[in-house]
Amino acid sequence: QVQLAESGGGLVQAGGSLRLSCAASGRSFSSYTMGWFRQAPGKQREFVATIGWNPGFIYYADSVKGRFSISRDNAKNTVYLQMNSLKPDDTGDYYCAADSATAMAMSSSTGKDIEYWGQGTQVTVSS
Repeated sequence: QVQLAESGGGLVQAGGSLRLSCAASGRSFSSYTMGWFRQAPGKQREFVATIGWNPGFIYYADSVKGRFSISRDNAKNTVYLQMNSLKPDDTGDYYCAADSATAMAMSSSTGKDIEYWGQGTQVTVSS
């Protein structure tokens, strides 16, 4: 069992930055692929970024490439999402995800098959 707790969301103006954190508790954090998904009001949850148990495997959604950066600190059982040049379209609830699948698999996931979710943190980008 893995428990995930996100933090770092908030209100920011377009062009600003936020860093989300996801603290994991439970067993074998370093063996899980970690990722971030988001859900805008009235829309389905969508993939944002993922990092494999081997941090060399990282994938991003096209909409965030060049602006967002995912990283993990296995010593702290934490995964981060640095979000720069934020746009109003980035508004939504951001969810941390953990899964035993590969990072490539998570990057094509709709979210329905993810093993563990956090409760989410809200990000609002004003224009």
